[in-house]
Amino acid sequence: MAEIKETHEISLTEKALKQVLKIKEENEIPNEYGLRISVKGGGCSGLTYEMGFDGNQKETDSVMDFENIKLFVDGKSLFYLTGTELDFSDGLNGKGFVFNNPNANKSCGCGESFGV
Repeated sequence: MAEIKETHEISLTEKALKQVLKIKEENEIPNEYGLRISVKGGGCSGLTYEMGFDGNQKETDSVMDFENIKLFVDGKSLFYLTGTELDFSDGLNGKGFVFNNPNANKSCGCGESFGV
């Protein structure tokens, strides 16, 4: 997995960064919007990942720069996401973003929820 850049506590692979930029361009998301990644309670393993574009950077957000993308993460989510690598898979097992989270000690089969 080729890593583009690591800033602060989360990293993006080259594939993930390219896919985020592609989605942003295809949906005509304004340049000032960042990618918000968060963790919410729920899912079969206790916590779920959420991500989407957000134009409202909060004062309490950690902001990480990856080339043309800003990543916004709130403090509570950052606690669970420290050390995580965001990747993108387009292989035989499906297409989508993959969170390689060293803090997760259990996860569901679909990879969308985890427990610590």
